Amino acid sequence: MPGTSTPSASSRTRRPRPGRTRRVLAVIALATAVVTAVLAFALGRGTAGTAAPATVSTPEAQEPANPELLALARRDADDPLALGSPDAPVVLIEYSDFQCPFCGRFARETKPDLVRDYVDKGILRIEWRNFPVFGAESDQAARAGWAAGQQNRFWQFHDEAYAEPRRRNAGDFSEDNLLAMARKAGVEDLARFKKDMASEAAHQAVTRDSEEGYGIGVTSTPAFLINGRPVLGAQPTDVFTGIIDEAAEQARQQEDGDE
Repeated sequence: MPGTSTPSASSRTRRPRPGRTRRVLAVIALATAVVTAVLAFALGRGTAGTAAPATVSTPEAQEPANPELLALARRDADDPLALGSPDAPVVLIEYSDFQCPFCGRFARETKPDLVRDYVDKGILRIEWRNFPVFGAESDQAARAGWAAGQQNRFWQFHDEAYAEPRRRNAGDFSEDNLLAMARKAGVEDLARFKKDMASEAAHQAVTRDSEEGYGIGVTSTPAFLINGRPVLGAQPTDVFTGIIDEAAEQARQQEDGDE
């Protein structure tokens, strides 16, 4: 119903792409039936709002990862928008919008645990993808994050942007506020930051990430791939840890088998 929404663990985009259903279902075919159902529901909606609560099955029920999704991990050692070793056995790709409240929930409640328990131990790599879907301020914030990354302060900017819930398209991500966030994040050259934020390189980087997400059928934020397995929404931390543990064990077994 217009004007009403149900709280959920993911936020719907404002730019649904018609004609993607067949491609999305093909990509998600190797994921769990529950995830497929959630994606089908999301694609079936033509208006902005919130998606149904996203869930995944237990790690024991997970089917093999889709190789095409697994191959999206860039593993670029020089990527400032990534955390962890490029050789980590598990890669979590996150498609997010700085204005998405559920992305903020993941950033505040789950990411710190994953960094402590997996990234710092060399098990997990997190690769950020800008997926701005809520309008001009989302796009501007995405370019600001990229600009902070050019001075190796992306994750500090990320944490500052998500430090508290913020209003959507109400000026919280205005240029002045983004400059203030960058300053708090330790970005030293603010003149360069402002120039980078407005650059064609920033636009191209954000476009590349967005097109990658749309290409595999992402329609809501946050959306994740964990070694090629889709997870939708700011799920409880134990959902992520269960899938990461299983993916790490599978990687270990594969490595043992290759010896």
